[in-house]
Amino acid sequence: MEAKRRILIVDDEADLVELVSYNLKKEGFAVDSANDGESALKKIRREGYDLLVLDLMLPGLQGLEMCRIIRNDQKTAGLPVIMLTAKGEEVDKILGLEIGADDYVTKPFSPKELIARIKAVLRRTEKKIVSGRIVINDIEIDSERYTLTIKGKPIRLSATEFKLLLFLAERRGKVFSRGQLLDAIWQEEAFVEPRTVDVHIRRLREQIEKDPSEPRYIKTMRGIGYYFEG
Repeated sequence: MEAKRRILIVDDEADLVELVSYNLKKEGFAVDSANDGESALKKIRREGYDLLVLDLMLPGLQGLEMCRIIRNDQKTAGLPVIMLTAKGEEVDKILGLEIGADDYVTKPFSPKELIARIKAVLRRTEKKIVSGRIVINDIEIDSERYTLTIKGKPIRLSATEFKLLLFLAERRGKVFSRGQLLDAIWQEEAFVEPRTVDVHIRRLREQIEKDPSEPRYIKTMRGIGYYFEG
């Protein structure tokens, strides 16, 4: 029997946590919860979760700072994160994605929408074993271990960032439009905006480029899209 996927919900709204937990359990997920960032971090470091649903506004440690801590810890850097926000402003969504969230949902939302996004993120971030390494100058991408090193130094990426980097690196020199990258990485997700691609490309450049403003590897072909050069 296949083990249930474990979801941690971090939100201080008890009614929302109860509603989301109920619907996730109906879909066959194992669900845990925390009502603040500090206790959530303790659980994440102690338990093994497959995905984190994280509210932006929390008492004490805020959701954005918690996401930053998770991404900067090698043990938790690959944990998929969906941010919840009561604010509809684009700046909050973009900031969450820039820090390393895999997706976001704006409150109020339907449980069906959140579950659809959770399933989509889990499909997207699933670690499929593909034998082989890609070595480009100082960059080494191990598609079996899901690791990236530059000059021997490990670089922490979210699962979505790694998948995007691997996709481009495996197809060096080929230009892909935002739409093509959305189809390849985010696949059939109906909720993802084209701007999401730009945010993830910018984060990748910040991680792997010596000068992100003058990228050596992830290039832009104006009016068309992005490609990996190496």
